[in-house]
Amino acid sequence: MIRVHPTFRLLTLSLLLMPLLVIAESAEFPGRKIYLDVSVITLTQLKARRHEVLVVDVRSAYEYQTLHISGAINIPLADERFAGRLANLRAENAKDIIVYCNGKTCMKSYKAVRKCAEANISNVYAYDAGIMDWARAYPGAAELLGETLGDPGKLISKDDFSRRLLDPGAFGERVASSTAYVLDVRDSFQRDALGLFPGRERRVVLDNSEKLDRYIHQNLREGRELLIYDAAGKQVRWLQYYLESKGVHKYHFMAGGARAYYKEMTDEFLAHSH
Repeated sequence: MIRVHPTFRLLTLSLLLMPLLVIAESAEFPGRKIYLDVSVITLTQLKARRHEVLVVDVRSAYEYQTLHISGAINIPLADERFAGRLANLRAENAKDIIVYCNGKTCMKSYKAVRKCAEANISNVYAYDAGIMDWARAYPGAAELLGETLGDPGKLISKDDFSRRLLDPGAFGERVASSTAYVLDVRDSFQRDALGLFPGRERRVVLDNSEKLDRYIHQNLREGRELLIYDAAGKQVRWLQYYLESKGVHKYHFMAGGARAYYKEMTDEFLAHSH
């Protein structure tokens, strides 16, 4: 009988498991296999180094204002001055820069690191697990609507969000058969000339809190439902926190946003044309 040394046995097991670990990581962080040139750090690594690095939130101002890592600087990737602002940040401070966005399937953190590399801004890393993982793990170091989160139970679950979604067809039927307020909250550059529901909808960008509040208060006074859609069904998840904080309970979002609406219309047209 051949005796195998325990160390060799462990090494063999590790080599056998390694491909499985790589596959699991690729599934959980799909961007890592796309942006192979981007250096990443983990949740626990960021927590350990948070006070010795510069943390930059590269999401929109609205997303940042809703929920962000305490002490993070907001420099949206969509800002045309993004590279210049990061260069100024680097000129003022030699610390490593850690950028983050919404989570594991969001590509903004990787794109931000790559854009920095193209601008010769060094020592920039992506924390790609995103804000939600951070807020759940370290609620005392996250801010929700301007206050310390503290309790991760304040975070809106995927199930609670899903219960507020209507597929594009059902959303359109609700618009046609009710007196609900319809809000198009897409950014200006994402909108078409007429909108999805001409004559029925009101338009407001999420950063315009004054106008948004006006519609919300009018809705509360009249007791109508709010039907809200964005470009791709992602921004409205952050809007849900604001609606709940304002005491709005009658509202629904369009699943997939305007993009899903146009796709459904195209699919129906093609189905009827054959």
